[in-house]
Amino acid sequence: MDALRKQASKLREQVAKQQQAVIKQFGGTGYESSDVMVIDEVELQRHQQLEKLYRATRNGRDFQKEIVKAAETFTAIGYKHIETGTKLSEDCCKYGAENMNDNILAKAASIYGDARKHVEKEQEDFNKLLSSQVLDPLRAMIAGAPLEDARHLAQRYSRMRQEAETQALEVSRRQARVRESPTPENVAKLHAAEAKKQELKANMAVLGKEASAALAAVDAQQQRLTFQRLVSMVEGEKTYHLRIAAILGEVEAEMVSEKQRKESAPPVISSENGSEKTTYFLAEVTHTFNAESEKELSLSVGDYVVVRKVSPSGWSEGECRGNAGWFPSAYVEKRQRIPTADLAGEVY
Repeated sequence: MDALRKQASKLREQVAKQQQAVIKQFGGTGYESSDVMVIDEVELQRHQQLEKLYRATRNGRDFQKEIVKAAETFTAIGYKHIETGTKLSEDCCKYGAENMNDNILAKAASIYGDARKHVEKEQEDFNKLLSSQVLDPLRAMIAGAPLEDARHLAQRYSRMRQEAETQALEVSRRQARVRESPTPENVAKLHAAEAKKQELKANMAVLGKEASAALAAVDAQQQRLTFQRLVSMVEGEKTYHLRIAAILGEVEAEMVSEKQRKESAPPVISSENGSEKTTYFLAEVTHTFNAESEKELSLSVGDYVVVRKVSPSGWSEGECRGNAGWFPSAYVEKRQRIPTADLAGEVY
């Protein structure tokens, strides 16, 4: 009879273990790689919530690390950009200073060299923004106490869960022994095991709530802070590129303006031999021209000009109303040729 009781007890323990395995298989994947079974429905829901929050905070931290890695790379590239740009600025300014004799390229080099100083200043400001607005806040949260404390609470809950599972199995064994041999000693041990199980369940409920609240707070803070840092990075990069575009736009405009000024300026022609015969012609002014320098000649519509030189650059040199200088060739129309020997007095 005793042998049958022992055999029945072993069978009940085996069935209990199989039931536990089925519950584990369909009740969840376990918390933090744990294969601990759930004790009841309330504990199952709490376990699933903690597991979800634990994974969310882990993923959030990993994403923050990726942003930090990218920002660090941007910063390193930025400092290399500053180093290279500063060297180019110095070379451009040096070339411009050494080749100032009416050289368009030298002037353009000087303009660009000065502008590059402002470009590198914008790059330095952007690097500082990445450091203060992105890197420092994210690094602080990744290694911060709130995240670690919340995860430690969750891990404590996981360990208590394992202890509670072990105690539940102990209660099952005590119950089987009481059924086999309901002695006062076995009953007392069963009651002690059940009391410990209930104590663990109560502690689990308290710790589970604390861990859930802590992880939920960290998860919300991660979401908020990471979003804010992303926005700061986007705004900073946008401002940086807009300012660079504005600087380069001004440089381009100044270069083009300088080129046009050089090309449209009256040509510098060396003085000719006074004995050389020159043919002048009379021209009528068809468009008003206002001189912008001492070398240029102001004209009014209807005036007549004695044209003495015509340059391939589109400028002519002549005399009108007692004044001489250069003016655009297209602003006058030829009327008649005047031999040099016959030229006398002013043209009105």
